[in-house]
Amino acid sequence: MSDPPTDNWGRWGDDDEAGARNLLSPDVVLAALGSCRTGRLYALGSPIQRHGIPKVAYRPDPMRLTLLNQTDEKALEAFGATGGIGAVEDVVAFGSHTVTHIDALSHIYADGRIYNGFSIDETTALDGAGRCGIEKSGPMATRGVLADVAKAKGVACLDPGYVVTGGDLEAALDGVELRAGDAVLVRTGWFEAFLAAERSGEELAPEQPGLGLEAAQLLADADVAIVGADNTAVEAMPFDNGDFCTVHIELLVRRGIYMIEHLRLDELSRDGCREFLFAVSPLPVVGATASPVNPFAIG
Repeated sequence: MSDPPTDNWGRWGDDDEAGARNLLSPDVVLAALGSCRTGRLYALGSPIQRHGIPKVAYRPDPMRLTLLNQTDEKALEAFGATGGIGAVEDVVAFGSHTVTHIDALSHIYADGRIYNGFSIDETTALDGAGRCGIEKSGPMATRGVLADVAKAKGVACLDPGYVVTGGDLEAALDGVELRAGDAVLVRTGWFEAFLAAERSGEELAPEQPGLGLEAAQLLADADVAIVGADNTAVEAMPFDNGDFCTVHIELLVRRGIYMIEHLRLDELSRDGCREFLFAVSPLPVVGATASPVNPFAIG
């Protein structure tokens, strides 16, 4: 058996901007349908609202603003609206890395390079990512696998700052063999702990459990396409070994593997649903470095 590649730059061509999405061939997608056994639908995304959601200090709260409502009927008279007939419309504004979201391959750079060796200097303030914007990912459907690390350790939530190891992942997978193109969703229990703290008014520790570099490399060597988790960064915070975004660099930059943060995995865990069809479709915002998403699983 040959050694696994240390990165995927050039694997799908020097101009490739889709990364591990290339693994999602028709055969992989069709095989994923075999993971559906109960037909139960699981929504894995967080509501987009101002309150009751995990936040990062420098990212603005999501805002839903009214553009048009029943007080504006006169504005619609030119379109034939009369006497109690009208429309209500909104404007929605939020950071692309707010609530449940998927990172584009342009999100993180190392040594001035993003995935496939493209220069970060191709990104500008007005036009966004010149390469590997979220529009390059497209919709994705594949087999999903739940790695319920919290349940495997017999706890509701891993300790603050706990670094999930490769051994922790293997124990949580409990014999489920990973396949090329899989989406692996890692449950730490942090999202449920966050919601419980919101309800009780307690203060949650700033440190978060999440993947360490060893676990990220295990997943990357298995040739997965997507890694998601129920915490803020997928990886542990503080970062493993104190290295900034070390898991992001391994997965996004070196391997072209997509990352999804703030997933709701409690129902999958409660039902013991470990394999399923997983689907996610980012908003094709040209040049964006992420997109809020509402992914779903079919058990």
